[in-house]
Amino acid sequence: MHYRQKSVLFAAPWLVIGTVAVFASGGMTVKDFEKPELLIAALFVGVIVGMAVEQWFSGMRRQAWQARNQTRWQEKRLGPSVVAGPWLPALVPEPAKRPDAAEQLRIVMGANFTIQPLLNRSEARVFKELDRIVIGCNPAWQVMAQVSLGEIIRSKDPLAHSCINSKRVDLLLVDGDCKPRHAIEYQGGAHHQSAAAARDAVKKEALRRAGIGYYEVVAGQTTPAELRRLIEKLVDRPASRPS
Repeated sequence: MHYRQKSVLFAAPWLVIGTVAVFASGGMTVKDFEKPELLIAALFVGVIVGMAVEQWFSGMRRQAWQARNQTRWQEKRLGPSVVAGPWLPALVPEPAKRPDAAEQLRIVMGANFTIQPLLNRSEARVFKELDRIVIGCNPAWQVMAQVSLGEIIRSKDPLAHSCINSKRVDLLLVDGDCKPRHAIEYQGGAHHQSAAAARDAVKKEALRRAGIGYYEVVAGQTTPAELRRLIEKLVDRPASRPS
């Protein structure tokens, strides 16, 4: 209803123009307007011309409005394109809430557990041979298996410590004072797969910075003789007692 009223109001001036046009083109005089049919014709022409012009102006206004709001329409269809910058804080996901001791007990009581061997068969063979060699070199030294790096090295940088805290070394040589001295990594046939090489590089660098040696025993490449020579070089000989 509002649109029709606006159209009629906009067309009103064109009634006069249409009347003048009919008057000029037909050589009409004022007396001719005494004829009803001519007056109706003039009014009809004015309405048609006014509506046509009004529609043309409406189309122009609509195009201009669409051009101004094109970006807004694209954001509604595709989503807002916000460019992250220094003025926007980075969204850091909140860490998962760790259950307390009571909740942990409830979870454990509702689960089943089975024994998991500390070493597989290949690693166990290397462990036994390594332990025998170490004891022969210095009985005070020991060999430990699957040791967490977070238990043998520390860092004042919390982020750096979190990078190694859950990582483990396959075998660790500990001296008579229970001080970690050398880490031995057993590399099986699949040690080059996935991200194993990258994880080993992280462990190797962290151990190097802590002053702990890092050595690899490769399956099918390191012979028992080579392993013995390596251990004899790493393990300190016991101090000879004065006679």
